[in-house]
Amino acid sequence: MHRTVTLLGATGSIGRSTRAVIAENPERLSVAAVVAGRDVAGLARIARETGARFAALADAGQGAALREALAGSGIASGAGREAVLAAVALESDIVVSAISGAAGLEATFAALTPGRIVALANKESLVCAGAAVMARAAAVGARILPLDSEHNALHQALGREPIAAVARMTLTASGGPFRTWTAEQIAAATPEQALTHPNYAMGAKITVDSAGLMNKGLELIEARFLFGLPAQRLDVLVHPQQIVHGLVTFRDGSVSAGLSVPDMRVAAAHCLGVDVRLDAPSDRFLDLAGGAPLAFERPDLVRFPALRLAMAALAADGRAAAVLNAANEVAVEAFLARRIPFPAIAALVEQVCTSAGSGAAPADVAEALAIDSETRYRSRELLSDGRFAAT
Repeated sequence: MHRTVTLLGATGSIGRSTRAVIAENPERLSVAAVVAGRDVAGLARIARETGARFAALADAGQGAALREALAGSGIASGAGREAVLAAVALESDIVVSAISGAAGLEATFAALTPGRIVALANKESLVCAGAAVMARAAAVGARILPLDSEHNALHQALGREPIAAVARMTLTASGGPFRTWTAEQIAAATPEQALTHPNYAMGAKITVDSAGLMNKGLELIEARFLFGLPAQRLDVLVHPQQIVHGLVTFRDGSVSAGLSVPDMRVAAAHCLGVDVRLDAPSDRFLDLAGGAPLAFERPDLVRFPALRLAMAALAADGRAAAVLNAANEVAVEAFLARRIPFPAIAALVEQVCTSAGSGAAPADVAEALAIDSETRYRSRELLSDGRFAAT
């Protein structure tokens, strides 16, 4: 069966992995539309290479530049919010949602149409509005497949077992570049050091999140909505080799684990194949005998307080996760701009979450975006008074 794909976040690391799988399976997959943030040259090149019918940039000011870059190709294009939503509305079988951050929420929600498959790599969609997104998918008959490697591993390890048979699901984390660092060393970490992930080449924001284990906290919240498990039945283990991506412990004590090489093309191939396995080249096959021994350890919530904050938001439910996510995006941006030191990311997030108090979970995208906007404003206010500034 041939399927068409709309790729949101085409120029990012997930987009790169997805394009590779599509190129390996031209008889099974083709591209309908591609969307990116502001990279005109990158998106134009991808649109031409993939044969997309439509290309859209989120940056409304880049429309003319994109049209010029695509001149003579026959590929339609646009820029701004309406163009992104037009790309999502274009007929396709699968939408890969890989726009980074809360910016991907509206497009992900719009992608949920009857019979469509959404391969979800934008975890913030579920962190900010998980209940609303999952309810919408169920109401219209859309199917969400997890493209994050950890959630994809859990999905495969669960198989056809009912969620009622599950005692616990465990996500694994590499531990990031600071896994063995002291608190003092982490306090002095530079953006360059935080951006050196041991296993994956990813975008700046998610790589910094991984360095502080915030990314794993966001993934716990995502898992809560994807699988419908409460906070007390979700867990994290640090696994530096990143071979075991997720474990499902069943009520009878048996455990199923999802293993693969640390390569996002594996999860992308599973999602794009839907219910049929796609062939992969031999370098994507796991050689357990030839690899390093597999090790596991508990995360250190003292050196990595961001994970503790995410766990607290997960347990609090309501609007807490949306607040956490928005504050974190502002804090990471400030760290990358060298305005605050690395520990101030978690410190700012904690201050914002504490001052926000409790509240109901957003009922729709509009409410989620309102919480996001309000929280960003508050976070930037706190940053402006200098208390978190780098010294």
